[in-house]
Amino acid sequence: MGFQTFFRKLVPREKKFFPLFEESAALTLEAAVALRKVFLTELQEEREILFTHIKDLETQGDEIAHRIFDELDKTFITPFDREDVHKLASTSDDVLDFINGSSQRIRLFKPKKFPPEFVKFTDLLIEGITELNNAVKELKNLKRPEKISKACIRINEIENASDDLYHIFLSDLFDNEKDAIELIKKREIIMTMERAADRLEDVSDVLKTIIIKVA
Repeated sequence: MGFQTFFRKLVPREKKFFPLFEESAALTLEAAVALRKVFLTELQEEREILFTHIKDLETQGDEIAHRIFDELDKTFITPFDREDVHKLASTSDDVLDFINGSSQRIRLFKPKKFPPEFVKFTDLLIEGITELNNAVKELKNLKRPEKISKACIRINEIENASDDLYHIFLSDLFDNEKDAIELIKKREIIMTMERAADRLEDVSDVLKTIIIKVA
């Protein structure tokens, strides 16, 4: 047992990180829901409002990540290992960054139509990020990590499902899309959403590392 781990058991944990992680996860969920709405609305004006909203959420997420890093510099005893605090903030912020990246690609590329797989992919993202929200709310209860473990298992299952959807979609896209420009646009959008799902799994891995170390 390292000194930090031993000392942390004797000294009250700094709790200011918990609401920041919860706020970050909530913003990410809001952004994923907004991205889904982009695919469902037929009005360009509504899409523009959603694009701006997602970008604003991403900016707020960056600010929260920087606040966590600043607090990390000022805090002697953290609720779990300093490295894991940093990794959790960084990977969580990456998920929101890639959701915004997907949104901005849609805004710039203006594909002629959205395949139904895009909505299915956002459904998976929303489900996975909902599990992330459930998990981070339990970080203050690390002596009972069962709910975090359950959420992490589900996130991994969702990431596997998103991988399957991604590869099937790409296969169909290359088989059936005759317009090369549209093919590139749709591929870039789905690839960026897939990166969001990959980062979500990275967040899950950090959470699993935290509960293993604290156990």
